[in-house]
Amino acid sequence: MTRNLNDPMHPRAVETDGGDLDKLIELLDIEQVSEDLFLGQHPDQKTARTFGGQLLGQGVVAAGRTRTRGNPPVHALHAHFIRGGDVNKPMEYHVQRFRDGKAFANRQVTAMQDGEEIFTMLVAFQDNNAGLEHAVEIPLVPYPEELPPLGEHFKGYEDQIALFVNALHPIDIRFANDPTWKMKDAGETLTHNRVWMKADGQLPDDQLLHVAAMAYASDTTVLDSIITTHGLSWGMDRLFAATVNHSMWFHRAFRFDEWMLYATESPAAAGSRGIGSGRFFMRDGTLAASVVQEALIKYFPPRS
Repeated sequence: MTRNLNDPMHPRAVETDGGDLDKLIELLDIEQVSEDLFLGQHPDQKTARTFGGQLLGQGVVAAGRTRTRGNPPVHALHAHFIRGGDVNKPMEYHVQRFRDGKAFANRQVTAMQDGEEIFTMLVAFQDNNAGLEHAVEIPLVPYPEELPPLGEHFKGYEDQIALFVNALHPIDIRFANDPTWKMKDAGETLTHNRVWMKADGQLPDDQLLHVAAMAYASDTTVLDSIITTHGLSWGMDRLFAATVNHSMWFHRAFRFDEWMLYATESPAAAGSRGIGSGRFFMRDGTLAASVVQEALIKYFPPRS
C-alpha cells in the first residue's frame, strides 16, 4: 500500500466518547456476500489511500468467518501490499481455503477493487497446546495511567500535524517516550518506541475481533523508530513511505480492550527500505504477539 506519511494513515488516539471505536467495530464487521466473498467499507474520515491496518483487520475477519471445523485461533499472518486502495469504493475480500482441520486451518485473503489486487495475506489458525515456553522481558516504562493521552501531545502542534489530529481515533495510545514531532522539535533521536495502546472502550467477547483490532493497531507507530533514529518526524519532514509487507505471530489469547505495551525498534534501513519490528506485551509482562513490517521509505531533505 502506498501512502504519503505527511497524511494520517494511522489511527491516532485521543480521549473520545467511544464513537470512533464503534466505527472501528462497524468497519471490521464486513458483509458476507457469498461463501468466500466479503465486502468491506471505508470510514467516513477519508485519507489518501486505504489504511493498511484496515486491510489487515478486515482480512483477518474474512479469513476467520470461513472456518467450518473447530475454532482454532489465529496464530500467524503474513501480508503483502500491492496497490493503494481507493477510499471511495468498497473493498472485496476473496478467501481461498487451503486447509480446514479442527486444530489447524489456513486461508489466503486477497483484497480487490475494480478487478485489481490491492493486498494479499496468508492467515494461519492453530490450537494452543502445552509446550516449551520462554519470552523476552517487557521493557521498563511507566504505566499508562501515569502517561498523558495523545491529545496532550498534539497541543501546540495542531497546524503541523493537523491531519493526524483529525484522523479516526478508535485506539487509545499513551506514549512512554515523546512522539516523533516532539523529538524533532527538541532535536532528539531515539532508536526505539514504546507506546501503551488498547481499544478506546470495551470490545465484544469475540477473540477474532480482538485479533483484528490488534492487527489494525499494529500498523500504528511501528515505523516510528526508523525515522526517529535519524531525528525525523511524520508531518514535519518531507517523508514518503509505502508498506511492502507485514507479519504477525500471536503467541496466546489476549483482550485488546486491556492495556498492552507495543515496544518497537528498527533493526535496519537500507536500499530505500526500512524494517520496524515490535512486540505486544500484556500489562503483567506476558508477551502476546510479535510484529515485523517492511516499508519503502524516502526522505526529501529541504533545499539549501
